[in-house]
Amino acid sequence: QVQLVESGGGLVQAGGSLRLSCAASGLTFWRYTVGWFRQAPGKEREFVARFSWSSGTAYNADSVKGRFTCSRDNAKNTVYLQMNSLKPEDTAVYYCAADLRISPGSSEYDYWGQGTQVTVSS
Repeated sequence: QVQLVESGGGLVQAGGSLRLSCAASGLTFWRYTVGWFRQAPGKEREFVARFSWSSGTAYNADSVKGRFTCSRDNAKNTVYLQMNSLKPEDTAVYYCAADLRISPGSSEYDYWGQGTQVTVSS
């Protein structure tokens, strides 16, 4: 059974940093594209970043470019989202997702985590 588990969320002041983790069981991340998404209250789910495990390449949404970075730990089968210079508008539940396609659309990911709350205070 495939399971993605996010962790690392919390409360941070504006300008601070958090690192989210997405640990996988039941699948091997090296074959997958891992996406990060977020959803704020009353808003639609928003794409944040995408990381291709096999190529090591990443693509970030314009709203987080220069502030968020994806990385991986092969031994732990875990992908990270390092979030720096956080802003109040980054407040949301953050989800990781995985799919075998190279560039899946936001609705095409096969596997999703349960989400972790990130709250940025002003």
